[in-house]
Amino acid sequence: MTRVFVARLAGLSVFDPLGDPVGRVRDVVVTFSARRRVPRVIGLVVEVSGRRRVFVPMTRVTSVDAGQVITTGLVNMRRFEQRSNETLVLAELLDRSVSVTTPEDRYDATVEDIAIEQERNRDWVIVKVFVRKGLTQAGSRGISRLGRRRGETALVEIDQVTGLQRDSGGQGAAKLLESYDDLKPADLAEVIHDLSPKRRAEVAAELDDEKLADVLEELPEDDQVEILGSLARGRAADVLEAMQPDDAADLLSELTPEAAEQLLQMMEPDDAAPLRRLLTYDENTAGGLMTSEPVILGPEATIAEALAVVRRVELSPALAATVYVCRPPLETPTGKFLGMVHIQRLLRDPPHAAIGTVLDKDVEPLRPNAPLGQVTRVLATYNLVGVPVVDDEGRLVGAVTVDDVLDHILPDDWREERHEVTHGR
Repeated sequence: MTRVFVARLAGLSVFDPLGDPVGRVRDVVVTFSARRRVPRVIGLVVEVSGRRRVFVPMTRVTSVDAGQVITTGLVNMRRFEQRSNETLVLAELLDRSVSVTTPEDRYDATVEDIAIEQERNRDWVIVKVFVRKGLTQAGSRGISRLGRRRGETALVEIDQVTGLQRDSGGQGAAKLLESYDDLKPADLAEVIHDLSPKRRAEVAAELDDEKLADVLEELPEDDQVEILGSLARGRAADVLEAMQPDDAADLLSELTPEAAEQLLQMMEPDDAAPLRRLLTYDENTAGGLMTSEPVILGPEATIAEALAVVRRVELSPALAATVYVCRPPLETPTGKFLGMVHIQRLLRDPPHAAIGTVLDKDVEPLRPNAPLGQVTRVLATYNLVGVPVVDDEGRLVGAVTVDDVLDHILPDDWREERHEVTHGR
């Protein structure tokens, strides 16, 4: 027999019989049935090129060891879609609160790992559960014993564990997030989108504010509203502060006016002010599309200083591509807008030169009420990544980047259809 712990499978490379890489293991799919003594393992979720997750049946797995998984090489490239009777081990079972009953003891515990094993008939099943004990509730004779040290671990038989089935108890998400630690926010958002609402809330609770903000920006609006609603109001306000202002304003616009105002009042005034301004614009105008925090510098700043600013890791590539040059104050709404400098120009001129000497003044700034069609034409006509937006007094109030425009001209469900989706396996 072959026994494997699922947490150690996560991230393992999958190969075909010739040794060519297929992808990486992302999860294990199991089914629970009243007719079977133990849950059956039916397949693996494998991430292939393009970050697509596909289903590989266990019948096509020929070898599993500590370093790799070998398949028959026949992999259906349809995107994995979880069925109602299926459970994902990493996403739904690890960190779950369960009860354990052995001949000697009974206690609450948290699932740390799951051991799967291949039977003689070549079926794979869950055989053991590795748990971390909580406080013991009662001994085998019904006597409460509170002296056991919290955190002790045990490897128990699957039939000694209750509470593994879906929605049977509370659950953390540390193990799940650990297995997806290498994913970019957009790819993690896709994983979270596929989870149940309850599990999404559990994962959101485990993420720090910055990471959750990045993920929310990549989720469909319904998921954003659902997750934000699952957070305590204080934390929801903190997450909104960590989001890009345009994305945060878009999310607030999906809430009731009362709920949005409550969150705005809980935010720091300096963070809430730009959101209030953005919410006054129609969503299909330059004002509704723009971010209020582009890269802004004064004309006396050097090219070296500008390059140091655009290298900041928190800037998206679209925002980092352009520096907007203004008179003080250098926060929107700024002093008089003077022009912009593209990153290519910064790379061509000497580092000590002032950016005020290399301005691009050929592009006419947009007004906040400019419609989406005009914004799109300006970006396309001048091959721009971003375009400035100024008010009637010539002050920069924001900038529209090409990714903002794409978000609005793509179909509403484009995040859900980012891969070709076909039903069935």
